[in-house]
Amino acid sequence: MAEADPLSEYNRKRDFTRTAEPAGKRGRAAGNSFIVQKHDATRLHYDFRLEVDGVLKSWAVTRGPSLDPGDKRLAVRTEDHPLSYARFEGAIPKGEYGGGTVMLWDEGTWEPVPGKSAKDLEKGHLHFTLHGQRMKGEWLLIRLKPRPGEKRGRENWLLRKIDDAHAGSADDLVGRELTSVKTGRTMSEIEANAPETSLKGKRGKAFDRAMASADAATSSVSSPAKASPISSNGKSVRTGSGRRGAAKLPAFRPPQLATLVDAVPAGNGWMHEIKYDGYRCLIAVAGSKVKVHTRTGLDWTDRFAPIPAELAGMALPPALIDGEIVALDADGNPDFSTLQQTLKEEGRGALHLFAFDLIELAGEDLAALSNIERKEKLAALLGDGAPHVHVADHVMGAGEKLFSAMCGAGQEGIISKRADAPYRGARSKSWLKVKCTRRQEFIVVGWTPSSASGRSIRNLLLAQHEEGKLVYAGKVGTGFNAANSGGLVRALKARVRKSGALEVPRPEARGAQWVTPDLVAEVAFAEFTADNVVRHASFLGLREDKAAGQVSRERPVPTPTIESDVTVSNRDRLIFPESHVTKGQLADYYAAVGAIMLPWIAHRPVSLVRCPQGRAKKCFFQKHDSGSFGDHVHHVPIREKDGHMEDYLYVDDSDGLVACVQMGTIEFHGWGSLVADVEKPDRLVFDLDPDEGLDFADVKKAAEHIHQTLQDIGLVSFAMLSGGKGVHVVVPLTPQAEWPQVKDFADRFSRALAAAEPDRFVATMSKAKRKGRIFIDWLRNQRGATAVLPYVVRAREHAPVAVPVTWGELDDIDRADAFTIADRDLLLERASSRALRGWGEARQLLPQDI
Repeated sequence: MAEADPLSEYNRKRDFTRTAEPAGKRGRAAGNSFIVQKHDATRLHYDFRLEVDGVLKSWAVTRGPSLDPGDKRLAVRTEDHPLSYARFEGAIPKGEYGGGTVMLWDEGTWEPVPGKSAKDLEKGHLHFTLHGQRMKGEWLLIRLKPRPGEKRGRENWLLRKIDDAHAGSADDLVGRELTSVKTGRTMSEIEANAPETSLKGKRGKAFDRAMASADAATSSVSSPAKASPISSNGKSVRTGSGRRGAAKLPAFRPPQLATLVDAVPAGNGWMHEIKYDGYRCLIAVAGSKVKVHTRTGLDWTDRFAPIPAELAGMALPPALIDGEIVALDADGNPDFSTLQQTLKEEGRGALHLFAFDLIELAGEDLAALSNIERKEKLAALLGDGAPHVHVADHVMGAGEKLFSAMCGAGQEGIISKRADAPYRGARSKSWLKVKCTRRQEFIVVGWTPSSASGRSIRNLLLAQHEEGKLVYAGKVGTGFNAANSGGLVRALKARVRKSGALEVPRPEARGAQWVTPDLVAEVAFAEFTADNVVRHASFLGLREDKAAGQVSRERPVPTPTIESDVTVSNRDRLIFPESHVTKGQLADYYAAVGAIMLPWIAHRPVSLVRCPQGRAKKCFFQKHDSGSFGDHVHHVPIREKDGHMEDYLYVDDSDGLVACVQMGTIEFHGWGSLVADVEKPDRLVFDLDPDEGLDFADVKKAAEHIHQTLQDIGLVSFAMLSGGKGVHVVVPLTPQAEWPQVKDFADRFSRALAAAEPDRFVATMSKAKRKGRIFIDWLRNQRGATAVLPYVVRAREHAPVAVPVTWGELDDIDRADAFTIADRDLLLERASSRALRGWGEARQLLPQDI
């Protein structure tokens, strides 16, 4: 009996004289491709397709794939599609099956995880790994049991992300990836310009020619210019592929080093990261050119070859990235011994880069920016990274929790960084290291061969520099194995010398063979004894990235504290009488959240809402300063409309915020541009201001509608609760367009929305016209206008706070003032969560023909 045609249902549903979709037949059962097509039909959904047995097995994912492992997205099984469908992008005519716009949203390859196979689909589940441009890592498809009364033949499945290095928030994919991977077009551009090329009856070369014709047509359609990373001075960074390849690599510079301390620093002004157990590297990248430097400036590009190869494929602009290259052990933890063994192997495919700092970007020196600002720019630059390139996570405050977790996992410890500190190419107390176990670097000065069978080394004799000379530091006699002993013995025998390089106690020197003191060993130990020698030491490996002359003893110093030099007077004055919040508590709030505010407020002209006697008394706006705010509040001269210059206010650290509170400030409102180039905005803000009679649910629906409309024209946007009555829709921009162009776009966009839905929106400020509607306040997007900034306390009853939220979260929030100053610790925890990672960051330009 002939096998049924798996594409019969696909062909039956389509009239190929009317649709440009390809008619096709089953292909060879040899490939492992996958695609995702964004499909705006009766409802917007994402068609997820896996190549299996010569066809594309297909599911309609109603809300699109999510990187959040907690999200289980409904995926409705649809008919199999031909392999040729993997190249289709365009418009299906209305009235035809699936009528609407189709975008090729992602493509790549897939394979089942070890021990599984595509045949598991017949059992109702599939555990697989994706290698796409957007979807990466492990995923799971699970078939649900039919519900009573459910339509026959309908198969409901769930698509879920497995928690791995590629996991993220619900908004990371469908909320931020808005253009075609094939043509770079948005959905609206595809709908307006899709080529009407019929592929009916075409096979082989004829089909290829038709698709080439379609490709040429779609490529000729203008699309928004691809956005670039944002530099420190607010200028756009050109990243055209040709120029990227020719760009000059940033030069090596000394890395910042951490000071060993005896305890985790307390307070919310610290950001804490894992101390990765590997090789510290500075990576210079410019398009396809990549160079990996060790911490001493050695060129180890070839040694870490898989990492620069992966970075070269990311087409990055010129940048100098600081990070750690590691290898993961069997438990998935960074391990120095595993790293050394990996470097000896031919494949060397198990290396990973955890990037934690960005020092230069497109010729701009970022070192003067705060740690948290540089980290945000790094996250924007690398995005989702690559399979072996990751942005190191961090937490704000709560360092003890992270330290405890790392010690419990057998890791080395954590690095704590002052969130508001600049980058300094030296050892300082703005970067601290706190270790779970004692580990240091030692110089090998001799060794004792072993007489035991199967063991070549009995112990190594160690030393460190103290006050410019070598000082004996004891022996290490464990940690040697078959993997590390051979190379170590060869290195020792190549350095034989007749006498020791330093004085060693006679009992310790018995039977020793002396070597030239230029080998550096990493050693773990329990403690230093009263005689200053190591106790219970274990050899971890040789360090080839550090010269012996740089090895000295590290002694933990007392953990520093962040102390403000801003004095807050009248701390007991009630600022919010109904909730008994005092001036001192308000100052403490801003001191605590200052670190997470810096990416949004630092280096930006601000206007202040000052209420010196409390929010219930007289309040006023202030944007200029005669010098009364002190040294932590800075001035930038800006030309006014009449041509004369006025000094505007800005801050660049937490002390600046507290200094403003000392002068009676409650609220901070910021320009849409930075002080370095005030004429080029780096964001748009649409403030949704509802009429008195409207419910917050109406505002949420309106915000989501604007979010979707912006997506259609290729702009990523983010939601922020205003702390008042409404929601701000925030659109990050690469600073290129100047104020007149940005204002014009905001005006036309808002008026178009109001014209399309006059019963819902109004784009004019008139109170009379706002009755029962939502005012889209686009006037924030003009020179000199300001908008409230993230984490700012509002001068309203109960001290509500303006808070960034994800679009998914917004669905479940019932008030624009849902968070208050009392939620400080929760806000700090949220700010470093996976869900809000990258909130407000996107590299994008205004669409050209809107």
